[in-house]
Amino acid sequence: MRASSSGFLAAAILIAVVLATAVSVSGHPGHDINITSSPWDSFNELVGCHRGVNQTGLANLKQYFHYFGYIPENDPNSDDTFDDILENAIKTYQRNFNLNVSGVLDAATVAQVVRPRCGVPDIVNGTTTMNSGKSSKTQRGSGGVVHSVAHFSFFPDRPTWGDKRDLTYYLDSSSSSSQQIVDAQRMSVIFSRAFSRWSAVTPLTFRETDTRSSADIRVGFYSDDHGDGEPFDGLLGTLAHAFSPPDGRLHLDAAENWNVNSDDSVGFTQVDLESVAVHEIGHLLGLGHSSVEEAIMYPSITSGSRRVDLAADDVDGIQELYGSNPNGASPAVPSTQERETSDSDSRLLRRGSATILTTGLIGLSTSLFFSLL
Repeated sequence: MRASSSGFLAAAILIAVVLATAVSVSGHPGHDINITSSPWDSFNELVGCHRGVNQTGLANLKQYFHYFGYIPENDPNSDDTFDDILENAIKTYQRNFNLNVSGVLDAATVAQVVRPRCGVPDIVNGTTTMNSGKSSKTQRGSGGVVHSVAHFSFFPDRPTWGDKRDLTYYLDSSSSSSQQIVDAQRMSVIFSRAFSRWSAVTPLTFRETDTRSSADIRVGFYSDDHGDGEPFDGLLGTLAHAFSPPDGRLHLDAAENWNVNSDDSVGFTQVDLESVAVHEIGHLLGLGHSSVEEAIMYPSITSGSRRVDLAADDVDGIQELYGSNPNGASPAVPSTQERETSDSDSRLLRRGSATILTTGLIGLSTSLFFSLL
């Protein structure tokens, strides 16, 4: 009887610990993060919607596509009707993200929509910067028909830093409310590495400065509506945004659970700061988004993953703007950059899918509970 009671107590304690771990994790100081929380969770309820249906939540999806440039400013239909404008927006989005172009909100499309991503629009001033704005060249070879296309893109009018080659940057590791978000020394190391990836393949150099007013580039953490017309939306959702040259502003969402480790050990609920930094620096230098999923300039990154190495697409794009490194110190470009740091189950941890992980842990603890009785 005592053995049974001891087993029951041990099982109860184990369940409590597992459930506590499944529900929340520790982020930066002052943040306990609910891993199921996300501003775009509700889009998962729209799977299967198609033209002609009326479904609660479609108005919010239209706002999403408007924000990222897929629905123009003058669209009058911001209701829950799946109209022609929404269908066309979805088709363009599907082309840009290499999905089946159907105009239907299938599971693959919604899964892409809810991934954490950069806040810079894919379409700027009506100009599509990804697949749907490219024309491919068809060639025939011994292996059959080959379609080749450059996937890198630029902002409208191709802004750059002109003849300036030596740029300075200022880092602020605190939020606009003076809350410390990440360790200042670690942030300095991370951004030094991030900038060096671009300087290695271009004539550009980057140097950190302590003087904000004279810096070419200014990096900081911000929350919600912070005065630039591009409000953040809390945990996950939009992670960061940067402005085309020579503006120099790079804003990071203070609400994220930022990973500042220097290796590949990214927690499955964390967003890797270096990965986001390398991407946003590409915008600061004039690059738009790419449809190549392995490229740094691909708009989305899954929480728990790390992608920091430039792909050939990134190098081709930046060198078209600035030329190559005169010292010829270009790094080797790997074929695959994104490395998941957890197993296939935890890779499902995107908006709305954390419940799968939680359910699995509950099932495990329940099995252990009955085995100990």
